[in-house]
Amino acid sequence: MTTAAKTDKPAREQILDAATRLMHVSGYRGTSLDDVLKESGVGKGNFYYYFKSKEELGYAILDRIVQGFLERTLAPSFADPSHAPLEKIQRFFDSILESQRQRNCVGGCFMGNLASELSDVHEGFRRRLTDVFTRWREKFTEALTHAQADGTLTAACDPARLAHFLVASLEGAILMTKVTKEIQVMETCVGELKAHLALYATGAQS
Repeated sequence: MTTAAKTDKPAREQILDAATRLMHVSGYRGTSLDDVLKESGVGKGNFYYYFKSKEELGYAILDRIVQGFLERTLAPSFADPSHAPLEKIQRFFDSILESQRQRNCVGGCFMGNLASELSDVHEGFRRRLTDVFTRWREKFTEALTHAQADGTLTAACDPARLAHFLVASLEGAILMTKVTKEIQVMETCVGELKAHLALYATGAQS
């Protein structure tokens, strides 16, 4: 039985869901149109009704992944005003750790995978990926700046530089967890990132 026979989702969503699953594991270049059609159960005619090319499909997947990351992972971690700025960053670390645990260390970060695979060969994807990592870094910078303002982060800290380090380190931790298939790697890295962040904390109450 095909995926199409199992779901009432519109054909466009079936295509996006199937292609996302395949590309998360096999990459953009490692996923063929035939793979997507077989996995989704959607015919070639329907595919070209919604997408002019594999590239257009890739852009649609990336836009959806980015939107989901911003709305379901990044924003919720920073939305609760009852949590101090540094606590919000720590909660974000925890959410990424839990995500990797639930996936059994398979797949890694879809955005990071695409960045590694396509940034040197596809300018359109590179620009889109740069934008989401920039927005992620800016959210960290904003929280760190607020922590400085409320006295819980030392004035000697440069929020933008620290945010850049945290994002890059977390992305590297996800990659190493994918390679080793050991959740302990992610747990250790998250613990070290929290310890590094604590070095800049003043211990004051917000």
